[in-house]
Amino acid sequence: MTGQSAELDWQGDTPVSRAFGDPYFSLEGGLAETAHVFLAGNGLPGRLRPGFTILELGFGTGLNCLATLRAMRESGLPGPIHYTSFEAFPMGPADRARALSAFPELAQDAALLAAALARGPGPQDLGGLVLTVVEGDARQTLPAWPGRADAVFLDGFAPARNPEMWEPALLAAVAARLVPGGTLATYTAAGAVRRALEAAGLVVERRPGFGRKRHMTVAYKPAEPPR
Repeated sequence: MTGQSAELDWQGDTPVSRAFGDPYFSLEGGLAETAHVFLAGNGLPGRLRPGFTILELGFGTGLNCLATLRAMRESGLPGPIHYTSFEAFPMGPADRARALSAFPELAQDAALLAAALARGPGPQDLGGLVLTVVEGDARQTLPAWPGRADAVFLDGFAPARNPEMWEPALLAAVAARLVPGGTLATYTAAGAVRRALEAAGLVVERRPGFGRKRHMTVAYKPAEPPR
């Protein structure tokens, strides 16, 4: 999938994937959704510490990254936080700017993000948060990632619309990269996703979702048994 870019339709300034027929963030409030699902679902910012690593599937507009950066700043942590995101269909700069214009409180950081992404691939320091965006199909690119994650954001399009991102083998690869005690959060409560995470060795919990979504999923990796 390398080299493919996102093709979009729009509902106001909310981008909708033409390929998957799904919006990139909630029409009821994208920033609030990120705070509820990905930050609170992973116990953030309370768990942040220097060297904390976040793994994300689905970079999209970059909204989750910017919300994490803001939460890091508000917590008083100088960083570094390492944020690695896998994205099969990267969004163009103009489209990303239009989408993020819906969040004027993030305007300065959105400009910082745009400048960082314009510099090309590789780690980019956004002021304490070190962002790396890996383009291509995560089923192919994630196995080459050498890192370990303290927290995971699973933010692909809905499983019914984008089943490739929720395949058990990929979810198992994600779970394998969680450190003991590491956490995972996603907006979906689809039974197949929860069962795949459990099969991968995670402890899975269903929680109240955001907006119209009745439930979401959080999980954690148990501590390794003593040797």
